[in-house]
Amino acid sequence: MLKRYALLSFLLLISLGPRPARAWGFFGHRLLNRLAVYTLPPKMVGFYKAHIDYMTANATRPDARRTVVPGEAAKHFMDVDRYGDSCLTTHGRGLPRRYEDAVARYGEDSLLRHGIVPWNIARMKNQLTAAFQRQDADAILRLSADLGHYVADACVPLHATQNYNGQLTGQRGIHGLWESRLPELLAADYDLFTGPAPYLEHPGDAAWGALARSHAAVDSVLLFEKELTATFPADRKYGYEARGATTVRVYSRDFSRAYHARLGGQVERQLRYASRLIGAFWYTCWVDAGAPDLDKLPRTTSAVEELRLAREAADAAGAPAVGSVPGHEE
Repeated sequence: MLKRYALLSFLLLISLGPRPARAWGFFGHRLLNRLAVYTLPPKMVGFYKAHIDYMTANATRPDARRTVVPGEAAKHFMDVDRYGDSCLTTHGRGLPRRYEDAVARYGEDSLLRHGIVPWNIARMKNQLTAAFQRQDADAILRLSADLGHYVADACVPLHATQNYNGQLTGQRGIHGLWESRLPELLAADYDLFTGPAPYLEHPGDAAWGALARSHAAVDSVLLFEKELTATFPADRKYGYEARGATTVRVYSRDFSRAYHARLGGQVERQLRYASRLIGAFWYTCWVDAGAPDLDKLPRTTSAVEELRLAREAADAAGAPAVGSVPGHEE
């Protein structure tokens, strides 16, 4: 009951705030990092709950870096269909699990063009483990928030295909429909709480498994939207809603709910899966670091970390765009 109340309070807070166009980056990521805290064991949860507002607010920081930090955009996705379905296997012509081996086979430019999310998760996992070993509270928080973001991205079907926004099949806008519109409208009715986060014996395989699960859902994500569109006249498929001082065109509530029903709760399942997987990565990093005593760490962020965040936000707001990886922009 307490967790349900915490979720409803968070959803109310989100609904009262501004709604940027890329709502998954705001709503979904922040919700997932927050939920992941509640999957942690007693020896971790005190530290993370003390910093739950940090984990929530900074869940979107990687998206803010996408257009200003070279190489950042590639960390959020992978065009699995670029390599063929067999690329996710661990034998034959499957993609190498070591990034260096993948670079040797395909070249780094090609990998960056088509996304590196599972390799990036593995790299982030190693960095967070090292931060726990150093008992560096600032680094633990920063890396946990970022790792949660990338794990969540790997759990989105349209982050696992070249047809990331339906642009190849005349379904442009489906990206925002699946990962933004549905959670925004329906999350209050979702059952998003899971059991305790498990220890990941093979965290690299877990990252690739999340991507494979997402890729397996791509066909249904696209097919069901196309089938539903054939039954909806345009004036019922879309509508207009106020967003702050502006009025924007959105998928109608009727169409969104019908799509949710056609998907059979797929978005809800992926949100639940992602929150537990994020917690599992945090927990695994902590265990692999020797399970240090987090109760000895500060319960407030340092002045140095606050200054770093302020500088990063200023850079993201004021720096010219460096360009992004072609594709995977809504």
